[in-house]
Amino acid sequence: MWDRVLAALTGDELLERLSAIEHERWAHWQRYVHSQCEPDVDGSLRIPAELVERWTDQIDRPYAYLSEAEKESDREQVRRYLPTITAAVEQVRALGFVASSAPPSSQRGASAESRAP
Repeated sequence: MWDRVLAALTGDELLERLSAIEHERWAHWQRYVHSQCEPDVDGSLRIPAELVERWTDQIDRPYAYLSEAEKESDREQVRRYLPTITAAVEQVRALGFVASSAPPSSQRGASAESRAP
């Protein structure tokens, strides 16, 4: 049973669906970044100094210390993934997985790679 659960959660189908969402998220961000930049004559883009400062501050700050607006922006991105993750969990449930079931003790604490067939 656990082999089927792991296959559902680590298989190529889920990986590809999540990868497509990640690409959409990245492309959305890049469109935004490009729209904020100043084009140079050679076709390159220059990020305004105030954005570099703001984004550098956000990069260096752990999530717990972000403003509520910054956290909500991150949450919006995660919400793109939730329907796909929920569907994968439903697929696992359809396999007859019971939440109170535990993997065999030999699989507890092992990484997905070490348990994959």
